[in-house]
Amino acid sequence: MSRLFNAVGILFKKHPFITNSAVYGSLYVGAEVSQQFLTKKVLVEKDSLKEDIDYPTIGRYAVMGTAVYAPTLYQWYKWLDRTFPGTAKQVIIKKLVVDQFVLTPFLLTVFYTGMAVMEGADDKFLELRQKFIPTFEKSCMFWLPAQLFNFVLIAPRFRVIYMGVCGFVWVNILCWIKRQQANNDTETKITVNKA
Repeated sequence: MSRLFNAVGILFKKHPFITNSAVYGSLYVGAEVSQQFLTKKVLVEKDSLKEDIDYPTIGRYAVMGTAVYAPTLYQWYKWLDRTFPGTAKQVIIKKLVVDQFVLTPFLLTVFYTGMAVMEGADDKFLELRQKFIPTFEKSCMFWLPAQLFNFVLIAPRFRVIYMGVCGFVWVNILCWIKRQQANNDTETKITVNKA
């Protein structure tokens, strides 16, 4: 087991960008796979209603997680740690505010419009307009505590991986929100806005 940890540690030191991207992308894809497995296989009572896994959608999440989010997060946290070094209370508050109110709106915009582009949607901004505010509210409830823990206790070189683990949980939430829209526009808007 120690050899495995040593090997992983060496990869993170020698190739931090590639290793972080691969791990984050895998966790991002894992969130969509788990969502599909639950909603299409496990939570469906009748065998006749069970659906196949949607691999093109998983591919879109792979692109988003590995090629878009991981590089963005990698560069973002390097910049954030250089700009706001340390773990003093004021520094942590600045990091939390900048992270939540600068990065998160950007990432949500990239997620909804990027997925719409990859899906070939006619209106590339429809989901963004419908879901940005409710998703951002849920993001604040989830990410502010997660990021507090991140900035106080996680070593900078492991931030993207920590974010990947948290991202796995968050992307499950995001996948669920996105999937609701795909199933029923009117019902989803009412459900998301009440949440």
